[in-house]
This record gives sequence, C-alpha cells and structure tokens, in this order.
Amino acid sequence: MQDTIEAIAEPHRREILRLVRDDELPAGAIAAHFADVSRPAISQHLRVLREAALVSERRDGTRRLYRARPEGLTGLRDFLEQFWDERLETLRQEAEREERKKRDDRGRRN
Repeated sequence: MQDTIEAIAEPHRREILRLVRDDELPAGAIAAHFADVSRPAISQHLRVLREAALVSERRDGTRRLYRARPEGLTGLRDFLEQFWDERLETLRQEAEREERKKRDDRGRRN
C-alpha cells in the first residue's frame, strides 16, 4: 500500500492514471499531454506507476501501451473504506438516537 500512496501522491502520476483509466495509450501520447514535462520524466512516472501495480504495460512492436489497473488501488481503497464504514456507522447511530428522541418527545406531548 505504501508504494500506491507514494505513486499517487505526485500530481502528474494522478493525471497519467486519469488518461489511461478508460483507454490504453502509448507512452508518446501520454507524454504529449504534458507540455511542461520531458519524455524521460514521463517514462519515469510510468515506471513508478507500473512498479506500484497501478498501470499495466503491453508491447506492440516498438510501442509500449499503458492502461490503468484499478485493482492496484484495492489495498488503499480497503484501508480508506474502514474509516468510511466506521464514520457511516457512527452517523447511523446518531440518526437513530435523534429519531428515538423525537418519538419520545412526541409521546410525552400526546
């Protein structure tokens, strides 16, 4: 999970993931989206994403094609959902407590 966090912490890498989320793209097309970043830097970003299992790489002749691997985010997602689930449970309990209080208040008035 640490590799995933470190990989997505960098804004260019997050943008690369967005680019290859739905479409497989060659490295050159990915690099073309970044006027302010050199091709070697994009290659380095792709390597980090690949090593973190966030993108897959497929060779097609001399081209390298990249596609996002959503399953690479599973560990991080599971970790974050623990907090979300706990927070939702707390919210549910509070809503139920508030509803009981309202019913009790209505019962006392009648």
